[in-house]
Amino acid sequence: MTRFTLYSLMVFLSVLLPVQAQAGGQAWVLEVKGAIGPATSDYLKRSLEDARDEGVTLVILRMDTPGGLDVAMRDMVQSIIASPIPVVTYVAPSGARAASAGTYILYASHVAAMAPGTNLGAATPIAIGGFGLPGEEQKNSNGDDKETPADKPAKSAGDTMTHKMVNDAEAYLRSLAQMHGRNPKWAAEAVRESASLSAQDALEKGVIDLMAVNIPDLLKKINARQLNV
Repeated sequence: MTRFTLYSLMVFLSVLLPVQAQAGGQAWVLEVKGAIGPATSDYLKRSLEDARDEGVTLVILRMDTPGGLDVAMRDMVQSIIASPIPVVTYVAPSGARAASAGTYILYASHVAAMAPGTNLGAATPIAIGGFGLPGEEQKNSNGDDKETPADKPAKSAGDTMTHKMVNDAEAYLRSLAQMHGRNPKWAAEAVRESASLSAQDALEKGVIDLMAVNIPDLLKKINARQLNV
């Protein structure tokens, strides 16, 4: 069973900082804090490439995000799936979240972990500069709540686009769940109903693999698992 030496690679630093040593392989910790965007996806892609070149045997993505852009999220998911190095996404510290886009990234990872007092979910897609979600109150072309005949074509087009986005997002998250043996039913609820879960509930429902209070605890629990890529 491979054991890991821990290093920290902070998003705002270009050097490796030793944090804790254990016998065996080498692990990096990547920090993602804030909204997911192109810079975040590029950071993850480059870091995974560097980790591969350095012979790293495990990457921990410590994440706290309210969500972000769909394209950037999908780029990150593809980087994780394509990585020859196991990627552990760890929602931490306590009080952190993996909302919206963060839920997809967590589901895509080889190991999904959360600290106590964290949460995930609310994965319903939202069209930027586009249409609202089903049930969301809309204003008509005159600026009030009463629908006019002129508003009906736009509303119909908006409903169609929203349904397409939701169906696509649900299929995507369900496929990630099935890839790693996680709960696909709750994945659908996260997309269609904006469902959210605490870390403890996520563990009990099979949405995540483990809970850990900190990085040393996480490494201890990972060392007891067989990781596959």
